[in-house]
Amino acid sequence: MKPAALPAMPFAPVRQFGAPLLALFAILVGMAVPGFVSAVDGSVAKAMILPAVLLLVMLLVASRVLLLTGILLLRAFCDVFFDATRISLGGTQIGVGFLVNVFIIMIALLLVIEKPKLLPKKMFLLWVPLLLCGLGAVIMAPSKADALRAYLAQLSYCAVFVSAFYVVRTPDDFKRCARIVLYSSVLPLIYGLVDIAIKGGVHGPNGARLQSTFAHPNIYAFYLTLVIGLGFYILKSDTYKLAQRERVGLSAYLALLFAMLALTQTRSAWIACGALFLGYGLLFERRYLIYMLVVPLLALLIPDVRDRVLDLGAGNEVKLYAKLNSFAWRLYIWESGLNWMRPSHYLFGYGLESFQFYSPTFFPLAGKTHFGAHSMYVQWLFELGAIGTLACLWVYGRVMWTLKGMVTVNRLGAFVLIVMMLQYLIVSASDNMSAYLAFNWYFWFVLGSGCALLAHGAPTKEGV
Repeated sequence: MKPAALPAMPFAPVRQFGAPLLALFAILVGMAVPGFVSAVDGSVAKAMILPAVLLLVMLLVASRVLLLTGILLLRAFCDVFFDATRISLGGTQIGVGFLVNVFIIMIALLLVIEKPKLLPKKMFLLWVPLLLCGLGAVIMAPSKADALRAYLAQLSYCAVFVSAFYVVRTPDDFKRCARIVLYSSVLPLIYGLVDIAIKGGVHGPNGARLQSTFAHPNIYAFYLTLVIGLGFYILKSDTYKLAQRERVGLSAYLALLFAMLALTQTRSAWIACGALFLGYGLLFERRYLIYMLVVPLLALLIPDVRDRVLDLGAGNEVKLYAKLNSFAWRLYIWESGLNWMRPSHYLFGYGLESFQFYSPTFFPLAGKTHFGAHSMYVQWLFELGAIGTLACLWVYGRVMWTLKGMVTVNRLGAFVLIVMMLQYLIVSASDNMSAYLAFNWYFWFVLGSGCALLAHGAPTKEGV
């Protein structure tokens, strides 16, 4: 059955205000050009900012859904290029990545203005406490520029989640969104393979850890965990009706993604990915339990994997000049940061990005480096306090409770989405998950798609 086309979106506000908005935009661009030319300073990459803005504006006017789809297809490939486009304006570094972030927020805003009834109030209101706490944390923050950047990132996660309600209205739309996220992994995979071939192995700023087009191996690893989960869902869901050739091709592609995940050497992502297949074996196909016994043993035969696992057994004590393993280092910085907090800040924290700002003050191993918390929960407590932490937990708990309603109509889909949330919450204990912009867009878009499917009418078991 041919998938239904995505519903056309109304453009009444654009027709009414399009000409004045475009005129205002043209005036602002004209005013910014002299400063922009000075900031570019002859760099071709930086000069691409203005054409990128013009393209984004035209697509925003033409079709918000098309622009959102294009961003999701390409965003995983863009970090490696966005860094080269940064320019300094007023002491703040901005580039194409920042502009895309702003446009993601604008897409959601325009979609809601055009058709507010498509977005259930409870799905937006669940974000309100967190956004209000975040706004207060910007005001309290020691570095306003960094705090504002972090707040815009959080706002963009909400925007992607909300936008999913305007993209997904039918089971076919949901399946198409899963494909979009899967297709977004093709370019990073090709880039990673080419990089390995050119360098004769895995070599990068983080040692022998693959990061492909992402800023850090951990981000690529968590992104791969998400994509592998969706790809596995497509492979196992009868509703996709894959031909035998497509099944073989998708299985081979997932095997390549597994290899990339192993090369990132991100242990928490390995555990999260293993939890998906362990849960699937317990609830759906018991033979996967055998795979879960065999695959880790085979993985330990790979020297890099074995060394990465054994690294946890050394360097667990804090001694002067001793080298800590990554877990012991994390425990030390968490203990240092939380012990440094004053009782007067327990409720509301120190403000967004304050952990990184103050880390040279309270962390003995920091030197002059501003380290992040390496734990989303520690970061919440330090920066947002107890009130903000409860607001954050409310978002995740409410979304998970909503997705629970999918169990009766699509058991496999509900399992994959809920496990994705659990994976996220597990790895957040030891990483700065909320800072990984591109990954979070895909994460919240997928969760929003699942919630949107339920909100627009529970599908039949055959429909998802």
